[in-house]
Amino acid sequence: MERVYTIPLRNVKNVKRTIRAPRAIREVKNFLTKHMKAEEVKLDESINHVIWARGIQKIPSKITVKAVKDDDGVVEATLAE
Repeated sequence: MERVYTIPLRNVKNVKRTIRAPRAIREVKNFLTKHMKAEEVKLDESINHVIWARGIQKIPSKITVKAVKDDDGVVEATLAE
């Protein structure tokens, strides 16, 4: 199963500035776990680069990812073009 999601990260901007990027990574994983009904989520390095591109404090307000679910229940997410 393959899907493209636009994940909102604007709620992450309500936390302390020094923990925004790590919290955004956790939010992406939680979103994909919930919507894809996955047991495990693996994020591509490109997602990490986009979130951390402007530092720990200035995360993007949303991110578009392509998620592919295997038969094992593992979801692999990459940045959507």
